[in-house]
Amino acid sequence: MTKFNPKYLKPFKNFFVLVTVGFVVWMLFFDTHSWLLHHDLNKDIEALENEKEYYRNEMEKDKKAIKILSTEEGVEKVARETYYMKKPNEEIYIIEYEDSIPKKDNDE
Repeated sequence: MTKFNPKYLKPFKNFFVLVTVGFVVWMLFFDTHSWLLHHDLNKDIEALENEKEYYRNEMEKDKKAIKILSTEEGVEKVARETYYMKKPNEEIYIIEYEDSIPKKDNDE
């Protein structure tokens, strides 16, 4: 009968190596400040930074819209284009293309 004694298990017979490996495993996976926790927190921070950048861009768009709407011409343009408002004694023609009209099913 041969004795099972592979070469790669020999360093693990040393007490200091066992303690060091145990410490590293504990710090990587089980500690409250583990690498896994920090990895998750870093992903959350990155997502929040992206969200922060998105909202900064939205704020810039809103500032531009407020600047446009602060003038009389800007308000009139938005009212005419968005809400189809008109001046008295004025006619408005709305041109719709076939691809902009929703299609109805004729199977009913």
